[in-house]
Amino acid sequence: MSGSPKRVVVFAYHDVGVRGLSVLLALGLDIRLLVTHLDDPDETIWFSSVAELATLNDIPVITPADPNAAEVLEQVRGCQPDLLFSFYYRHMLGAELLEIAATGAYNLHGSLLPKYRGRVPVNWAVLHGETETGVSLHRMEIKPDAGALVDQQAVAILPNDTAHVVFRKLTCAAEQLLLRCVPLLLQGGAQETTPDLSAGSYFGGRRPEDGRIDWHKTAAAIHNLIRAVAPPYPGAFFDTRGGRLQVLGSYYRARPAVGQTPRIYWQDGRCRADCSDGQQLELTRIAVDGEPLDEAAFLARFGTAELELV
Repeated sequence: MSGSPKRVVVFAYHDVGVRGLSVLLALGLDIRLLVTHLDDPDETIWFSSVAELATLNDIPVITPADPNAAEVLEQVRGCQPDLLFSFYYRHMLGAELLEIAATGAYNLHGSLLPKYRGRVPVNWAVLHGETETGVSLHRMEIKPDAGALVDQQAVAILPNDTAHVVFRKLTCAAEQLLLRCVPLLLQGGAQETTPDLSAGSYFGGRRPEDGRIDWHKTAAAIHNLIRAVAPPYPGAFFDTRGGRLQVLGSYYRARPAVGQTPRIYWQDGRCRADCSDGQQLELTRIAVDGEPLDEAAFLARFGTAELELV
């Protein structure tokens, strides 16, 4: 890269933010400012700190509640950035902010756009039983995840992958993608293509209540829900006469149910679920009030080793 390094402002959070910032540092960019989030005390923080990485590299860090506030705009303008990058930053960046960068503003999104635009794309992809997802670098505009595509990197979703497993794959894919396409952006050689939004999809955020299991659904659909919200996410659950039972892990393979109606029961030391479509699902991790249940604890809690499901 000839001449002075490009001046960059980065909006980032989470593991993808850490890897994204790491790539920009490795490429020798002049990172003038990191905008990130304060950790939420009510959220399970299982990921690395992009703020810590910035501090190690003497990059100024700010954590505004609103990135579009006047004082933030003034600070970003003062950096005179050639480029803005957003790596898993959780707030929308407004038009005035996007226009500051001389060359453009780019976002890294956790899906193969235009599929799964919007919030928590990894969880939605797993919930819908997708066999592939990926990461996309695209030019930012006001409409979310709708700007011209620069590049994408696909990853497989295997039948028993949880959303957490898929997210870890995407973190590696994000690093590969950025190492490949950011140098092209810097050289002006990246080819941007306009996505066909009509061929894609858009999804909103999810709430803990969305993890409720409907036992009238198929074994595959229930398994997809369980693995889409498995820890470190809030987890799937259903209510019984003995309290709320959390289903924090499952394993699915083509195997016929033993009984005729939906139920969970213990067999050979394993917790099984017979589902409404005649297929069996293994529940690998169950709990009540966060306390794991083995067969003995289940029997003590419910007074039986089998529960009918309605």
